[in-house]
Amino acid sequence: MDFKLVSDYAPMGDQPEAIGQLVGAIRHGSKHNTLLGVTGSGKTFTVANVIAQLNRPTLVLSHNKTLAAQLYGEFKNFFPENAIEYFVSYYDYYQPEAYLPSTDTYIEKDLSINDEIERMRLSTVATLLSGRRDVIVVSSVSCLYGAGNPADFHATAIRIKVGQVVSYKHFLYQLVEALYTRTERELEPATFRVNGDTVDIMAAFGEFGNQCFRVMFFDNEVEAIQTIDPVTGQRIHTLDELTLYPTSLFVTTKARIDCAVQQIYLDLGKQIEFFEREGRMTEAQRIKQRVEYDLEMIKELGYCPGIENYSRYFDGRAAGTRPFCLIDYFPKDYLLVVDESHVTLPQVHAMYGGDRARKENLVEYGFRLPAAKDNRPLTFAEFEQLQGPSIYVSATPADWELMKSEGVVVEQLIRPTGLVDPPLEVRVTLNQIDDLIEEIDKRVKRDDKILVTTITKRMAEELSKYFDRVGVRNRYIHSDVDTLERIQILEDLRAGRFDVLIGVNLLREGLDLPEVALVAILDADKEGFLRNVRSITQIAGRAARHSQGNVILYADSCTESMRYAIEQSNRRREKQVLYNMEYEMLPRRAQKSGTGQSTLLANRTPSESAASVVYPLGQEQHYPLAADVAKTYEASENLDELIRRAREDMERAAKSLDFLAAARYRDRMYELQKIKKESGR
Repeated sequence: MDFKLVSDYAPMGDQPEAIGQLVGAIRHGSKHNTLLGVTGSGKTFTVANVIAQLNRPTLVLSHNKTLAAQLYGEFKNFFPENAIEYFVSYYDYYQPEAYLPSTDTYIEKDLSINDEIERMRLSTVATLLSGRRDVIVVSSVSCLYGAGNPADFHATAIRIKVGQVVSYKHFLYQLVEALYTRTERELEPATFRVNGDTVDIMAAFGEFGNQCFRVMFFDNEVEAIQTIDPVTGQRIHTLDELTLYPTSLFVTTKARIDCAVQQIYLDLGKQIEFFEREGRMTEAQRIKQRVEYDLEMIKELGYCPGIENYSRYFDGRAAGTRPFCLIDYFPKDYLLVVDESHVTLPQVHAMYGGDRARKENLVEYGFRLPAAKDNRPLTFAEFEQLQGPSIYVSATPADWELMKSEGVVVEQLIRPTGLVDPPLEVRVTLNQIDDLIEEIDKRVKRDDKILVTTITKRMAEELSKYFDRVGVRNRYIHSDVDTLERIQILEDLRAGRFDVLIGVNLLREGLDLPEVALVAILDADKEGFLRNVRSITQIAGRAARHSQGNVILYADSCTESMRYAIEQSNRRREKQVLYNMEYEMLPRRAQKSGTGQSTLLANRTPSESAASVVYPLGQEQHYPLAADVAKTYEASENLDELIRRAREDMERAAKSLDFLAAARYRDRMYELQKIKKESGR
């Protein structure tokens, strides 16, 4: 089936040219392509048109779950008749296993898995293996972490047809090997129930998720296949054939399990011998106990806690070879789209190093076999080898994307709203605060909002205190502010509870604030990470959604970064103004985002505060912020109950796919656990 793009509007501005250039370049064999699109220029719509014209399976890579969910919703709207899948980490929260030699502290792995996201991950894999070409997978960088062997996943799938001769007992064995669980009670996803020659199966995921199938046998022949109501057992449809995929990405065959267990025993012996030769008897005894316990569980139950550390054996991989990942399930001619590439690609770079450092300690001190190192994310070099033709989407592409694209960058500078880039004005630092307050007063009278960026956290806090003294309604935001409290602050700004937001480095990508009419950049001439071309451009872009947006750079000298950012802004403004004059467009303020485009975030609305989560039953529950944990404890004697409630809130928020709220409750839970540990209770 081909991609079918559905939209109420057609490409406009420089979108048609960008679409044509990208499609033409990829068809002529260009592997690396950069789409430089300013904020609000419709980059996602451009990418959707490219996908529709190229008609290839596509992987869209995003740098966090929430943005991935928003992209998923947008592509769902653009391609309602095609397969749009969502693949992100299925952990509501995840505390990895670790060992800290300096304090001799072992941290056990702790996690909570979101069943709904796990089913969506399985649906993604099954769709890719089904042979469909009209597939778009929107994913976080977790798609580069280890997954099961595609050959084993495909081999474990169960395919039956009406009239097929198959052993009844063999069919039940196949279900068990695919990790379906037999039950005599009410059916749940990934379970089956046997009644004589009839087998009822609840599918694990995908379009058949929460749908029940009945397979009826006559002797060793499949007599009928039906979909049924799981409660009443009433027949809904009659099918000619059925394919059931495994209920886990990490599935393997019985023969491979037996082979893996033998190899683990051999490697265990080598590791014990190594430690004993080094005179490290504690480590030798530790690794012996841990691995033998794991092997007993694997032989008896088929799994053990931390079984992913043995993935190399079950995958049949040689030592040091890369793990399988989601990209292995794509056909070779797939298209890769990297959203916000200047952030996403550095994240891909960093994944391997962080994981490796943690695993080194676990292996060195006898907590894991050396094979645990091979359960890892891809290195960046491995990621490059697996890349298909790629489109890097960013308003400020980094040097790596530009180098790979060999300087050929497709620009998309015209906004459908007719808005032009805000002018960048440089002012001296003498009396800069008084000058800034005067500019703030002008905007406040028009009920507009202001962003101020400083160079340090302390400067942001001190400026906030000064504004308080002179009567300017303000708040500050930086990395020490809890994740969800940041969102609460942004919502309060939009709701008019204050006028000025002061920040350091968080007032950059992903902020959709049409109310902001002024962005003030203090210490703009302090060349470095916070004041390079990319940072200045991103910060200035926060005023690009307002028809009277303006940017003031306070500096005593003009750095190369400032000069280049101003030159590029003027170039874009000139092109945008000429376009507006030619087509007689009047700029209009951009609308607020987050109006329900994402089907995954349907329970959240823009006006909801970060401290409130909409739960399935429609009940709102409000709890103190993470910063109030100590106060909460003083008012309550039952600390365990507070921890339990925080964990439940986190899990409930994650199941509602509100990952930001889940992060806040996770932070609260960790803080309560810390207080409990310090108090000795």
